[in-house]
Amino acid sequence: MTSAAQLLIAAMLVQGALALLLLWRLGAIRVPLVYAGKIHMDQVALSRDPWPDREKRVANAFDNQFQLPTMFYVAAGLSLYFSPILLEVVLAWLFVLARIAHAAIFVTDNHVVRRFSAYTFGYAVLAVFWIDLIVRLLISHPAGS
Repeated sequence: MTSAAQLLIAAMLVQGALALLLLWRLGAIRVPLVYAGKIHMDQVALSRDPWPDREKRVANAFDNQFQLPTMFYVAAGLSLYFSPILLEVVLAWLFVLARIAHAAIFVTDNHVVRRFSAYTFGYAVLAVFWIDLIVRLLISHPAGS
């Protein structure tokens, strides 16, 4: 396995670890509230409304790990299939760093403009990653050949 592949897989693992960390944090908020009787399960069975804001921020940050990151995993998998190049490794890590920043903003002060900036940066990086993969596919297998 090349070092580029290892670095790409490391980025994928860090992205996965971010989701797991957020899920752990969510449980660390929810479970004590339920055990203390501050939240009753029937209150939250169909709605997040009864949860406090700090829970909602973490829950939303966790939910976000199944939006753009899903496309990231597909792009990273395709890159591994093509044998990743340095540009793709850099794009993968920039995306993961943007997701970490996005999640950190979400679970702390939730400053919407900063959160949106981190999201948009990650989106742009992911778009470049996808364009790179499309170009690589077209170059390696031109139409009509």
